[in-house]
Amino acid sequence: MRHRLIVPGAAAAALLLLAAPASAAEPTPGAPGAGDPYYPDYGNGGYDVSHYDLRLTYRPKTDELAGTATLLATARQDLSRFNLDFALDVTEVRVNGKKARFGTSGAHELRITPAEPLAEGEKATVVVRYHGTPSKVKVDGFTSWHRTPDGGVAANEPESAWWWFPSNDHPTDKASYDISVAVPEGTQALSNGTLQSQRTRAGWTRFNWRSRAPQATYLATLAVGRFDITRSETDSGLPVINAYSKDLGEHEGAARASVERTAELTEWLENYFGSYPFDALGGYVPNTDTTFALETQTRPFYSPDDFADGSNTSVVVHEMAHQWYGDSVSVKGWKDIWLNEGFARYAQWLWSEDQGEGTAQELADYAYASHPADDPFWKVAPGDPGPDNQFHRAVYDRGAMALQALRNRIGDKDFLALLKGWPKAHRGGNAEVGDFVAYAEKVSGKPLAGLFDTWLYQPSKPAAHVSAFTAGRTPERPRSWKQIHTADHPRR
Repeated sequence: MRHRLIVPGAAAAALLLLAAPASAAEPTPGAPGAGDPYYPDYGNGGYDVSHYDLRLTYRPKTDELAGTATLLATARQDLSRFNLDFALDVTEVRVNGKKARFGTSGAHELRITPAEPLAEGEKATVVVRYHGTPSKVKVDGFTSWHRTPDGGVAANEPESAWWWFPSNDHPTDKASYDISVAVPEGTQALSNGTLQSQRTRAGWTRFNWRSRAPQATYLATLAVGRFDITRSETDSGLPVINAYSKDLGEHEGAARASVERTAELTEWLENYFGSYPFDALGGYVPNTDTTFALETQTRPFYSPDDFADGSNTSVVVHEMAHQWYGDSVSVKGWKDIWLNEGFARYAQWLWSEDQGEGTAQELADYAYASHPADDPFWKVAPGDPGPDNQFHRAVYDRGAMALQALRNRIGDKDFLALLKGWPKAHRGGNAEVGDFVAYAEKVSGKPLAGLFDTWLYQPSKPAAHVSAFTAGRTPERPRSWKQIHTADHPRR
């Protein structure tokens, strides 16, 4: 039963004031970063993006890009303001149909104030109109937009979106994508996923691409130029689209002999990692002066340099291995990069073993013996290498050695179960190194924290068991060694 207290006059008014519920907390701005200690201003706080719709026009001759990005997002808190990561010029922003105030802050922050604050849990449609010349825009002295003789390419890690679409640029906020690009007739526009349609009208061709599976922003790619495109299907019916710049010159044959085997190599990887996690695959080789490959989701980017010494199936294995380890299962933070690069390197070791060019154990032995105890190589901790060493050779090679040590400890049966089970358990999501350690212990039933601490975190050369790694001498270099390391270059 409720009781009503009657108090006359001013006393009643005072009591009513005291009894009134507290007013709702004032909306607060979303954080200008996702909280990643390696890159504090990458990503943003306060909301999640579920879908990006990009409608773009690109002029290859002048490198001019214009577009409208529509983001479907959900507020994770009451929001008076929020940020997007972006570096081109913005002309208009709308939130839920109403014009919003906007400005810039920091090196790559677009700060948006909607006409009406967003409530926690509220869905928002954010429309950004923009334009610019990506190759002329530098952030902290660099650009992730690669100009080519016939167009341009967006591909880099850990950042590339800033130069072609506004985003919440951190791997923890994955989304689906529709990417529509109009280019002059005779020019092609490549992106991730499946090609939904292609139409030519009044001298322009519009390509419409769709990525259904969750995708991190740095894994979105755009390539515009004159390409020779090949189309086929896997045995299971997935579309395979590969593309080669028409200006590759002497690298063309080796590039084709490698990338055209993508479907075959993906089927081979399924033996170790389980079913392929996406609905399309392929790769592309533009005429860039870059010196690295990148695992852009469903359609990896390769540099002509990757094929300078001839065909290179190993680099294709590396980038396709990332489709499981890095793309489908993405890092929670950039410190967890070993979960990407250590496993992709180990996939190359497995391919070498399959081809009779050096077993995984022989490659581990050679890598171990190649670095004396006082080599700075051992100072880099693959489990938390720091932003300056995120793509250090140790993350790749010492990271793969950690997996060989794990294989030796738990045996091939549990090791294979682990390689397959991990991407299945975390498909489409994010994970950190600690999650993998716990999963490995669960699968094997063995305590493994000490092994992982030794190989991933201690700043010294592990004491190897003679039965596992060569001690006291440098073994013969496996035949696959040089090819495996072709694509090991800094990203910038």
